[in-house]
Amino acid sequence: MTQQGGQVDGAKAPSTGPIAVWDWPVRLFHWALVALLGGAWASAEAGVDYMQWHMRCGYAVLTLLVFRLLWGLWGSRSARFAGFVRGPRAVLSYARAWFSRRPQHYLGHNPLGGWMVMVLLALVAMQAGTGLFANDDIFNEGPLARLVTGDTSGFLTFLHKTNFNLLLLAVGLHVSAVLLYLWRGENLLTAMFTGRKPAGVYEDRPGSMAPLWRAAVCLVLAAGTVWAVLELPG
Repeated sequence: MTQQGGQVDGAKAPSTGPIAVWDWPVRLFHWALVALLGGAWASAEAGVDYMQWHMRCGYAVLTLLVFRLLWGLWGSRSARFAGFVRGPRAVLSYARAWFSRRPQHYLGHNPLGGWMVMVLLALVAMQAGTGLFANDDIFNEGPLARLVTGDTSGFLTFLHKTNFNLLLLAVGLHVSAVLLYLWRGENLLTAMFTGRKPAGVYEDRPGSMAPLWRAAVCLVLAAGTVWAVLELPG
């Protein structure tokens, strides 16, 4: 299907075959985060006997978040924040075009989708970060809870629980948007599995993929950072 849209950075990206968009690190991050958030929720609902698993899921989520921040700076072009976080003018232009007969199509995140990614990352960071200081007033507390007062820990526990509802809302909006785009003929879900999008004319150009060794370095740095933070109370 031929796609049309405006021009960004002086060029579009026509192609006669599938176009590589999402690298392995981005795709693995995405689906690992989905699995870990599901595991964290399930272990929390299962009761105090499973809180250690809840906390382990939280540590893994933190590691993924730090990795994604690093990959957003040094990763593949489509993964870099500078490549998809756009200003209000681009967002407004995209929103207007979406309701017109000439919607804009992007290989990577579109201007609205880019900001949704940032909102989701911020909410997940808030959830994992507050969990480090939270407590259940019975048996379990976060590894950094002893660094703050009881009142502060209680407040952060409140934020941890309240923020989860906001996170659920954001995830619901994200899933709804994916389904809406599918209804409009753009399959974003398949691209997050295969890493490729079909031929067409896009607003942004395809970029080179960063080497996997760089992803490995970012993951090691992320794991080391989280380990250092968890060792602070000791």
